[in-house]
Amino acid sequence: MSKRLVILGGGESGAGTAVLAKKMGYDVFLSDKGLLKDKYKAELNAHGVAFEEGIHTDELILNADEVVKSPGIPNSAKLIVALHEKNIPVLSELEFAYRYTKAKLIAITGSNGKTTTTLLTYHILKNAGLNVGLGGNVGKSFARQVAEENFDFYVLEVSSFQLDNMYSFKADIAILTNITPDHLDRYDYDLSKYADAKLRISQNQTSDDVFIFNADDAITAETMARHVLNATLFPISIQPGKNYEQGGYCDESNFNLNTNHNLFTMKITDLALQGKHNLQNSMAAGAAARYLELRKEAVRDSLMNFENIEHRLEFVASIHGIRFINDSKATNVNSTWYALESVDKPIIWIAGGTDKGNDYSELSELVKSKVKAIVCLTKDSSKIRKAFGSFVDTIIDTNSAEHAVRVSYDLGKDGDTVLLSPACASFDLFENYEDRGRQFKVAVKGL
Repeated sequence: MSKRLVILGGGESGAGTAVLAKKMGYDVFLSDKGLLKDKYKAELNAHGVAFEEGIHTDELILNADEVVKSPGIPNSAKLIVALHEKNIPVLSELEFAYRYTKAKLIAITGSNGKTTTTLLTYHILKNAGLNVGLGGNVGKSFARQVAEENFDFYVLEVSSFQLDNMYSFKADIAILTNITPDHLDRYDYDLSKYADAKLRISQNQTSDDVFIFNADDAITAETMARHVLNATLFPISIQPGKNYEQGGYCDESNFNLNTNHNLFTMKITDLALQGKHNLQNSMAAGAAARYLELRKEAVRDSLMNFENIEHRLEFVASIHGIRFINDSKATNVNSTWYALESVDKPIIWIAGGTDKGNDYSELSELVKSKVKAIVCLTKDSSKIRKAFGSFVDTIIDTNSAEHAVRVSYDLGKDGDTVLLSPACASFDLFENYEDRGRQFKVAVKGL
């Protein structure tokens, strides 16, 4: 008799899991409390997968042998608690798909920079001619690709929510970009629990595997000290004065990657992605590629010609000498810190949205030294005004992307940068951060 696999959530991850599970002979049922997109309903029907939408029916779920849940469903949800009480294993999509692939896996997590590092690593491997897939939080479902493709490598962006339900999964190369407070509402507002979840990226690794990490990040160091790591460690530092026999480090004008006693050196100014945070991302991606012994010329070329993702420090236009940058994906304070740090010119900062318990104090020094005006794009600017009103003279409220762009343009002059880097979620005025970023770009192009 077939094992019954119930999938909770019918987005890209859930639908992909259904395709793989059906192929592997499971009795598959998918349940989504919301409404499924037409393309996923068509796919489920084509593969003969039973499903429900708009409801979770307990008796159709609590009889499962295993459950694969969407990362968006917290472990504290009533249904998940009921599954645990019945000792029914609850997995993530990546854990399930891992069973059915022999491909080499490069898994990347972190509070900030993981998407850029994932896409950059994939870009290097693909350009070097490897047979490589892209999955996890970006690209197609990992499970669907395991079912339908035959890749030799996968580059996977992995969130802490996915890691929470990954047990046997092992990365051949794991990258942890950094750990900063985020999503603490899912971790009892305990930073150590969130940090421990991030470090699960290194679980099950042996000395034959590699763990690449940010040696400049204090929280990462504290977290690693609480755990036994069996992987070969590859620290990356952009602080001057470091020199690792096995690791990444910088001098005045170059970064250096010392992998397997083979040195790779590249001018920092040649990188496609500029800014200190992107130097870390580029070094991490380059280290993964060099561990795979890809040719130095191929790695260098890819690091020079990479184009960044939409909504992440994305250059939009320069109008009368005023540069407009879309960093709508910056939904937390730390992401915005990186954005402000990367811009040298006077900044007109568009900020605000749905606050996630932000502590703006860590931005104070950067705002004092770089920001000439703040344009609040939110229904409630009180917290921003309280944080920065004592030293930023110009703070203006707006309620639409078009209004924010027009006000910013009127405030700007030749040499200024208008930076949309909200430090907040988007849900007070927009559907999501992509919607916010696209409306911003439309407004800029309408000037």
